[in-house]
Amino acid sequence: MKFSVVLLAFLFCIIKVHAQQYVPQIESGPSMIKYDPRLIVKSGYLVVPENRQQAKGRKIKIPFVFLRKEESDEKKSISLFTTGGPGYSTISNIDSIGYDSGFLKYGGFIVFDQRGTKRSSVCLDCPEVDTAIKDSYRKHLPKKQLVLEAVEKCRKKFTDQGVNLSAYNTIESAEDINDLRLALNLDPLTLIGMSYSGGLMLTVARNHPEGVRSLILNSPLPGFVNYEEHALFNINEALNQVFDNCESDSLNNPIYKDLRDRFRSYFTSITHKEYWLSYLEKGTKDSIKVKYGKSELLEVIIDRMNTGQVKTVPSVINDLIGGKHNAYIREILDGYFSGDRKLSRGMRYSVYCSEQIAYSDVNVIKKQDNALPWLAGYIFNNVDHEICKCWEVDPEPAEVKDQVYSAIPALISAGDIDPWCRPFYNQQIKRFMPNSQLLVFHNRGHLSGFRLKEVDFLQQFMENPYHKLISTSKEVRVE
Repeated sequence: MKFSVVLLAFLFCIIKVHAQQYVPQIESGPSMIKYDPRLIVKSGYLVVPENRQQAKGRKIKIPFVFLRKEESDEKKSISLFTTGGPGYSTISNIDSIGYDSGFLKYGGFIVFDQRGTKRSSVCLDCPEVDTAIKDSYRKHLPKKQLVLEAVEKCRKKFTDQGVNLSAYNTIESAEDINDLRLALNLDPLTLIGMSYSGGLMLTVARNHPEGVRSLILNSPLPGFVNYEEHALFNINEALNQVFDNCESDSLNNPIYKDLRDRFRSYFTSITHKEYWLSYLEKGTKDSIKVKYGKSELLEVIIDRMNTGQVKTVPSVINDLIGGKHNAYIREILDGYFSGDRKLSRGMRYSVYCSEQIAYSDVNVIKKQDNALPWLAGYIFNNVDHEICKCWEVDPEPAEVKDQVYSAIPALISAGDIDPWCRPFYNQQIKRFMPNSQLLVFHNRGHLSGFRLKEVDFLQQFMENPYHKLISTSKEVRVE
């Protein structure tokens, strides 16, 4: 019996080693970002297996741009950034980098895309879905039905090409980041993540702690939470902060009196109501009649709950309750009809379906509607169980839902009006990372940042990641 156990363990090690028999390669290429000519730049593609368990199979190319000043070390004090989403390209969202931009004052800086996004090969774009959404409004057809048909069409397009859609996930992206570090022969990195990529950077820290010097996490969404089961509660909690502010200020602004009750009453009453709007699509001459409802109206509000727009939320709610819909709904429709050209939906589907939807209980998700009737029916994500049933990717191993235990120093930022990545999530991250510090900014939304007026907490952390940060302002507390 003991011999069998030892033999099995030995065979497992052989299989694991065999699965990792590849060497990450760097393929040079032109820089995809404008930069100050005084900077030293290396750019191109990381070339790795699509599926690391089949290292001799398809190779994929993932773009990066590595910039540093002449006086900066080519191996040490390097920071790496990849954007949130999932599904967005980091490089496509950066126009240019100046000589003193951001993290360059601390050393070298790498802009790295995630596999499956724009500029990568393979790129998991699904323009069919954008077309389906537009057609649903143009032709007054059920949006969900058209989207599901488009998802199936997109999936077939990729599977006919031999693409392994199950290979586009957070664990593989974490391996990509570590492979880039190894291929460039760099010392441990400072990893910078925002929203989804905050969870990605935590995964790198868990799976490759030897390659991480510190973490900078801006409104991170950790992979270990079941976001779908919390989404409406997250939104409601953020809205309550807005309403609390209105109540404390209602003497000076009587138009916001009882805004919480009026919001709840109004949005509960319109749950099944339909509205019509005359809409002129950009680039066309003839207006069309478009149907909209509660979900679009809630989207108007929730889209503004970011740090830059959150102060407008009370007035917008007042307008919507008063029937002033048209200008706001046209903004939402402009977004739908122009499409999200920076989003690779297929990559988003692969990540969400394998890591979030696969571990979320659809019955628990539905219970949120009963508890929060004013938010019932709101489509809070463009990925759900029905889409994932069409996309058909394998669930990631259960370790993706494990809490991250780490002594790596981390700086975490949260906004108390963030409707997506609540401070509650960030506190869970901090609890098991003893060298982490959490900044909670009052009246800031998603991507709350690290600066308060003249106080730059990021600079303090970068100069000494183990130094205790202190805030003397009521606008931010340090936990």
